[in-house]
Amino acid sequence: MIKKSCIFLSLLVILFISSCDDNDIQAGLHFDSDLQGTWVSNDPAIYSGTLIISTNRITIIGFHEGQTPSRGDDNNRPFKNFTKGTALKGYSEEKKLFIEDGGLLQEGIPYVFYKAGNSSEDSFIRFTFGNRMEIMQKQKN
Repeated sequence: MIKKSCIFLSLLVILFISSCDDNDIQAGLHFDSDLQGTWVSNDPAIYSGTLIISTNRITIIGFHEGQTPSRGDDNNRPFKNFTKGTALKGYSEEKKLFIEDGGLLQEGIPYVFYKAGNSSEDSFIRFTFGNRMEIMQKQKN
């Protein structure tokens, strides 16, 4: 009886540890603290979307196919090939966002972070998708 209990307990511990594992993204990699928070499109008239960035997850909301402007180029749509509405694993490194989607680490997306003032609401992230610049503004916590 004790042996069966030990085996069962060992299996539970292994299951717990494997469920907490970050698999393909190495432990310790995370998004820069300046990037963590909620970001919204600065010009939602063209593309509308939100990024929610935590320590090692990013959720992309919006930026759907229906937002491509008439006679526009879909290659300019931000985050077009990423799963929307799901917290994806990721990290930032050397001014690039790395996002794991579908079990694959995607090519890094270059960004520029800047502050226009002293408050966190004056923080912006700038990306370039195709030949179009996308600027996102940080929201209040």
